[in-house]
Amino acid sequence: MSTAARNVLPLGFGGVDAPDRWPRSRSAPSQELLEASVESLDGVGPTIARRLGKLGLRTVADLLWKRPRRYEEPVPTKRICDLFGDEEAVIEGVVRSATSRRRGRLKILTARIADDTGEIRATWFNQPWLEARLVSGTPVRIRGRANRHGFAVSAYDLDGDSETADLAPVYPATEDVTQKTLRNVHGQALERVWAVGDDLPAGLLAAERLPIRADALAAIHRPRSLPEAEVGRVRLAFDELLVLRLALVRTAAARESASAQRLGEPGELIARYRASLPFTLTPDQVRATAEIDADLDRPMPMQRLLQGDVGSGKTVVALHALLRAVEARRQGALMVPTETLAEQHFLTIDELCAPLDVRVTLLTSSVRAKEHAAARQLIASGDAQIVVGTHALIEKEVDFRDLAVAVVDEQHRFGVAQRTALVEGRSPHVLHLTATPIPRTLALTVYGDLEVSELALRPANRKPIVTAWVTDDRSSEAYSRLCRHLDDGRQAYVVCPLIEASETRVARAAEEEAERLRAAELRGYRVGCLHGRLRTADRRSVMAQFKARELDVLVATTVIEVGVDVPNATIMIVQEADRFGLAQLHQLRGRVGRGAEQSYCLLVSRAKEELSESAAERLEAMVSTTDGFELAERDLEIRGEGQLLGARQSGYSDLRFVRLRRDQDLLERARDVARTLPDEGLLGDAVDRLLGEAEHLGES
Repeated sequence: MSTAARNVLPLGFGGVDAPDRWPRSRSAPSQELLEASVESLDGVGPTIARRLGKLGLRTVADLLWKRPRRYEEPVPTKRICDLFGDEEAVIEGVVRSATSRRRGRLKILTARIADDTGEIRATWFNQPWLEARLVSGTPVRIRGRANRHGFAVSAYDLDGDSETADLAPVYPATEDVTQKTLRNVHGQALERVWAVGDDLPAGLLAAERLPIRADALAAIHRPRSLPEAEVGRVRLAFDELLVLRLALVRTAAARESASAQRLGEPGELIARYRASLPFTLTPDQVRATAEIDADLDRPMPMQRLLQGDVGSGKTVVALHALLRAVEARRQGALMVPTETLAEQHFLTIDELCAPLDVRVTLLTSSVRAKEHAAARQLIASGDAQIVVGTHALIEKEVDFRDLAVAVVDEQHRFGVAQRTALVEGRSPHVLHLTATPIPRTLALTVYGDLEVSELALRPANRKPIVTAWVTDDRSSEAYSRLCRHLDDGRQAYVVCPLIEASETRVARAAEEEAERLRAAELRGYRVGCLHGRLRTADRRSVMAQFKARELDVLVATTVIEVGVDVPNATIMIVQEADRFGLAQLHQLRGRVGRGAEQSYCLLVSRAKEELSESAAERLEAMVSTTDGFELAERDLEIRGEGQLLGARQSGYSDLRFVRLRRDQDLLERARDVARTLPDEGLLGDAVDRLLGEAEHLGES
């Protein structure tokens, strides 16, 4: 083409020279529609919007990207005369009459339903408003199971609804937000699904045999078959894994240029430390320390994730890494998310380090100004060989003389920027700890720039904790069992979900519960109370008393979730256990079973009929296994999203559609595609968003 001809051609589409910025295509997302509040949907006012907000559903986009937990299995429609056993079935009939009654806090609605073959008593729990709609002669379709009392209803249809349909989506519901409400708002959001656009090139979709994103979301929320729903899930999981891999490629490049001082081989201090331990390291602990030693002997900063279930002995391995810094005449730091945890770690580490003549310092934000200044001076001079602290370690006034090893405990509870601040301007070796176990392959995906060590085995002298689910009406039996442990010289925990009483919540307050127990079930025993609003000195005093066996029972909130180690405590009662998440319950349970004695965890809740389906499933999972890896997978299934690594894990953990065991091949496909893409293209926006959220969360 001649120069003159080229000059008269328009720029852009059909021309030779591309414009600086292409216009957005029709398939690009419409952010205005996606960011619209849920209040823009029919039937959603301020009250419903507030309740949906507690589930993380604030916008249309939130609804579209919330995966159903499961789908209703296909069940037969039967005549009343053909019902047999407890098989799930659908009945179509008319209402003859309806009545309601109370049993404690439980509201029971019973209706007589008839068809051409007979009549049956159908029962609903905690839905008293239905009585006004179940008038005589009303056609009704109900789904549930027959029992000795009649028919327990799990879903119902009035006025042409489709709640009883096969493959109806089941979303994580609460007492305040019913399944019917969730299906309604998700269905309305689905009418705007075209606005999500698609970031993947058409050629890639064809090569990977993947549907467009809008079709995938439609298949997730309203599938015509389970295989169709799975095709939609796979497409959306592929998106998540591909964006994650591209983000990790970006962040890993910056680390490749960093260098760190080699610490050499373990020496005499480590030998004395190992000899001083009152137990033998497990094979997993030995393997993990060897992997850490190999990292510390390289001229680049260690970036290793040590993951281990509750009670697997991560602190012992972490202290090994910190002592390697001391052995090299440098400093080690352990940063933890809460003051209670920092104090517990300090007491544990200081006790182990005292015979080794290693100086340990504690630094938290709540210490008095004079003590804070003194600790900063010790850190700056190098007299503090190991420093244990909270976010206070990353304050501008704190200046390490020579930081060689940094350990970040419960690292998912820190944002990226907070973790980065600890090592900024330095190149220390970094060990990240997490007690939220996930399969190794997924860990390598989520933390693609970290090596991973696992502590899967518990110390040999520890027995699995026996867990039981006890309803409120049998809670006296739970306390009778607890008292038997106390009479045998053991100690116990009672966990409550709130610190103070609330008029709008029925959750027991720790302080009120401690007072009640002293006057009732635990009269004559020494009962202490621990919660996050106690002054630091008071909190330390209570824990010291409990460790010294000056208290028999510790009534506490979730401040004891991590870091508390009292081997003589052999039984725990968790009040209103249905209010806790599965990972949190598992962490709490890990406070017992830390010695050689058989330990027990008793989960107290309301009757099963009063609980949401997901709450009942959490408690059943806790009873069925003590394996943290298995519980992590159950948590993902129950919640339908991948926040297993914590809400502050930089967005990397937000894998809503990835399934831990099922997607290993998909993971490899995403990794291969990420390597072969010439550039990020439209995916760059998603990568920017992911890394931007990481920084934002880290600074918040």
